Amino acid sequence: MIVNSMVYRPGGDFEVINVEDISDAIKSPDNFVWLGLWQPDPPFMQNMQAEFGLHELAIEDALTAHQRPKIDQYGESIFIVVKTAYMTEEGRIDFGETHFFVGKNYLISVRHGPSQSYAPVRMRAQERPEMLEEGPGYALYCLLDFIVDHYLEITASLGERITKLEERMFRSEFDKQAMQDVYTLRRQLLEIRNAALPVNEICNQLIRLHEDIFPKSLRPYLRDVQDHAHHAVMDAENMHEMLTSAMHVNLALVTVQQNEVTKRLAGWGAILVIPTIVFSMYGMNFEHMPEIQSVYGYPVTIGGTFLACYLLYRKLRKTGWL
Repeated sequence: MIVNSMVYRPGGDFEVINVEDISDAIKSPDNFVWLGLWQPDPPFMQNMQAEFGLHELAIEDALTAHQRPKIDQYGESIFIVVKTAYMTEEGRIDFGETHFFVGKNYLISVRHGPSQSYAPVRMRAQERPEMLEEGPGYALYCLLDFIVDHYLEITASLGERITKLEERMFRSEFDKQAMQDVYTLRRQLLEIRNAALPVNEICNQLIRLHEDIFPKSLRPYLRDVQDHAHHAVMDAENMHEMLTSAMHVNLALVTVQQNEVTKRLAGWGAILVIPTIVFSMYGMNFEHMPEIQSVYGYPVTIGGTFLACYLLYRKLRKTGWL
């Protein structure tokens, strides 16, 4: 359950800390604790509630996955939920959640479901001890930036797949597998959009309402996260619209192709009507049909029939039906 537990002190000093010592470490206003958890159980979270003085409703939410992205304030503590996403080597997109408890001198991240490790984020933050002296706000920014950057990586990868898929869609043949791929991509883009969209409001509230955690020096960093989240939303929406248009174009091309086939069938059917009528008339066994007794009756009838068929063929060919 405990992925990492560190205490950061002024001057760039940091060390691993036991959970039992957290309450003593955060008594000093200059220290802050960064605790990383993965799918903790209720008894452990109850201990964390006692150590950090967290609200019971926030603890209840943190124990339950499938929360919507949001930001809530409980006294001096902030509870944040964001969706995480990353693309596997097989090209599958896995979605999870990360819940954050943020106070003046602590940051707790609780991961649920598939998620990449935040160890690289922690290492990157520790390379800038002067920023960590700002408190947990900078650590939270690093985590949010890491999550949002993965949104952009996914949209970029999906963009390459969409470019290849469009080549299959702009054909007059109906491709069932291509249509299934379109629906899969549209669903994934919608999930990315829904994950990235709330980040903008979360950052807005952090900037406007929580100056004690995010001083002015950290606000440009949050605005950078907002900008990346906005790009992810716009990219997802634009590609979603492109797929919808490509699907409509494909269906239109298939319909046009079917209409062309129908026109050709109708044209040949009209040509065949002429000999059908002529030959069926001679099959009615009338007693008085002068051309039957004529030497030229048969060739004239056959020639007239083929001539009429040829003229109709030329007419339909000229109008584009054949």
